[in-house]
Amino acid sequence: MKVNVQSFDAAASATDVELSDEIFGLEPRADVLHRVVTWQLEKRRGTARGTRERSDVARTGKKFGRQKGGGTARHGDRRAPVFIGGGKAHGARVRDFNPSLNKKIRALGLKMALSSHAKAGTLIVLDSLGVAENKTKTLKGDLARLGFGKAALVIDGDAVETSFALAAGNLREVNVLPAIGANVYDILKADTLVLSRAAVEKLEARFNG
Repeated sequence: MKVNVQSFDAAASATDVELSDEIFGLEPRADVLHRVVTWQLEKRRGTARGTRERSDVARTGKKFGRQKGGGTARHGDRRAPVFIGGGKAHGARVRDFNPSLNKKIRALGLKMALSSHAKAGTLIVLDSLGVAENKTKTLKGDLARLGFGKAALVIDGDAVETSFALAAGNLREVNVLPAIGANVYDILKADTLVLSRAAVEKLEARFNG
């Protein structure tokens, strides 16, 4: 599929770029995208540090006093939570929030996320992300002219272009990632997906390699 390449330079001549139909031309499936997003968000979750409960504490299990007549409670051993060094009552337990997901499904989900923007017409390809004098004001004018929408995800090549990263640093509506950080959740959350030429090359090489 062919996409018009846009530019921050209003005087630049219009060109087209050929996007791979195997990456940008798929029919999105809600079930695949849901599985990948769920997996991605679960991977982000942190687990509590496990505490030692009564059965985990290394103390003697011998009954330390008489059942009656000692003037104290009738404890069975020193592992009880009421004692210093005893086990924690109802302590935090380690939980596994890292479900597995087949690599083919993950790759398919990313392709479908890219395809969803291409199909909806919210995919923009830029020839370069360079911003004059690293100015946020200049970048805001360029974004308004190109119609980036309320929330835009901008993906560059190996590293984000320095001037663009500096200019976009104060813009809440612009999220910037290198090509290696492209992920389904951020792509679907954005109203507009913006790819540089370098990003297109990196993504196609990633799937074709």
